[in-house]
Amino acid sequence: MAPPTAARFPTSPPAPLTVPFPSQDPSSTHNFPRDPIHTSPHRPPTLNVPEHWHYVSFGLSDLYGDNRVHEFTGTDGPSGFGFELTFRLKRETGESAPPTWPAELMQGLARYVFQSENTFCSGDHVSWHSPLDNSESRIQHMLLTEDPQMQPVQTPFGVVTFLQIVGVCTEELHAAQQWNGQGILELLRTVPVAGGPWLITDMRRGETIFEIDPHLQQERVDKGIETDGSNLSGVSAKCAWDDLSRPPEDDEDSRSICIGTQPRRLSGKDTEQIRETLRRGLEINSKPVLPPINAQRQNGLNHDRAPSRKDSLESESSAAIIPHELIRTRQLESVHLKFNQESGALIPLCLRGRLLHGRHFTYKSITGDTAITFVSTGVEGAFATEEHPYAAHGPWLQILLTEEFVERMLEDLEDLNSPEEFKLPKEYSWPEKKLKVSILPDAVFDNPLH
Repeated sequence: MAPPTAARFPTSPPAPLTVPFPSQDPSSTHNFPRDPIHTSPHRPPTLNVPEHWHYVSFGLSDLYGDNRVHEFTGTDGPSGFGFELTFRLKRETGESAPPTWPAELMQGLARYVFQSENTFCSGDHVSWHSPLDNSESRIQHMLLTEDPQMQPVQTPFGVVTFLQIVGVCTEELHAAQQWNGQGILELLRTVPVAGGPWLITDMRRGETIFEIDPHLQQERVDKGIETDGSNLSGVSAKCAWDDLSRPPEDDEDSRSICIGTQPRRLSGKDTEQIRETLRRGLEINSKPVLPPINAQRQNGLNHDRAPSRKDSLESESSAAIIPHELIRTRQLESVHLKFNQESGALIPLCLRGRLLHGRHFTYKSITGDTAITFVSTGVEGAFATEEHPYAAHGPWLQILLTEEFVERMLEDLEDLNSPEEFKLPKEYSWPEKKLKVSILPDAVFDNPLH
């Protein structure tokens, strides 16, 4: 991602953010007046914390209060997006100046926030799929958590919290997806070389926490998944679905939403319900309820996670969509689900970590206005039922799976746990259930007309 534009990030803030570190020498503070990142060397003398660089963004929160960059909503609400990003990077021996790549990384995340108007919250994960510093490092993804030192502050323009970026390995990201981000962060805190209590990222770390301590996988993660399930309630994904119940020439056929055709648009109320579906899934012990379609949010905010001006499930052309009241719910006899390899690899998580715990899981297409929500029989508010397990509301498909069928699917989909070992395309079928799942190459989704 490129850095945020000047129109979004002020290029000349009145003063850079200064953090009162216990051992900070004012002469060693590195300010970047035209770069919205502040960096300081940090080593609290009495806490036995490794020396590291501490990066702090400024500009995601409201610096002015005059609607120049952010809409000012009052002192009681969030300031701007309500948070700033921080990052703690281990300081290498002889290093006299902070590396610049973390600033570029943070600017990439900030650009995503400004362009999408989505926000981050503690426990979120970011699948980056590349070494954070463009080296050969195993640290290729990120988790987010509260900065252990910087507490939320009340400013004249609202409240600001500080979310720390924590670099993690692919295996640790997958564990966070299968279980929950906060659980993996707690494990990282117990392993000094993997972050320790201050969650300092060491780009030279060559082992995962599970290689350092093999007992963590079985005794903590596997037991956590079995007990808690997963609090990942959905992902943006490359996915699509076909209604196999009708001939394609039928004008009402939902295949108009699948790959290679012009997608229909999610209604505003459907979008709102899917948003709330994902948000409520972030609570580990939340009651498994799909929010009612007419759910309302107060002042555009929600109470389950950090405030968001717009969630990633909102259609960019919501003003031109079909009115919700004119879209009828249709029961389908047979469906075909399509995923790319990365999305398909999450199906076991969806089944084992969510549905077997009475919850739901949503795939929202990033290549079209399509959504697929899997629900268990214990989820209230779904329009899919045991009598009609496949139901669609416009391009939003819900699939209700019984516990018995979930167990069978987990057996049949066992090879999805090792996706690198099979060739694409891959197809799974349950004829008596009239359900088919295909795992397809990315190119099918990237070039839908070919």
